[in-house]
Amino acid sequence: MTVTVAFRSLLVWVVILLLAILNGIFRAAVLLPWLGVPWGMLLSGALLSVIIFSAAYLTLPWLGTRRVASLWGIGLGWLALTLIFEIAIGRWQGMSWSVMLEAYTFKDGNIWPLVLLVVAVAPVMAAKIRGWTQRA
Repeated sequence: MTVTVAFRSLLVWVVILLLAILNGIFRAAVLLPWLGVPWGMLLSGALLSVIIFSAAYLTLPWLGTRRVASLWGIGLGWLALTLIFEIAIGRWQGMSWSVMLEAYTFKDGNIWPLVLLVVAVAPVMAAKIRGWTQRA
């Protein structure tokens, strides 16, 4: 993966992060009061997954790679950045590890582990849908 591809993938992740924050605001302000916790969390997670996949699909030409290994590197890089961000923000807010790990239990409609799976596979899946993957 070239430096340009790595830098561009970082920029796309920042955009995804900003959209995820907006999704969280929308969840708290609209979805949870309207649908309740389980359905609001489920819909928010599904919406975020669509946002992530759409960002990968739409930015794929700009990212500038069709190599499967590079696409996996981008997805796994996004996953690592997301986990680091989540842990850092949680610890900064004074959350205990047990509270932070609750997001990974599918409790009350939370599908965060599935969202993380989408983060990891979105670039590869977007490329496959476009018919763009190359092994070399």
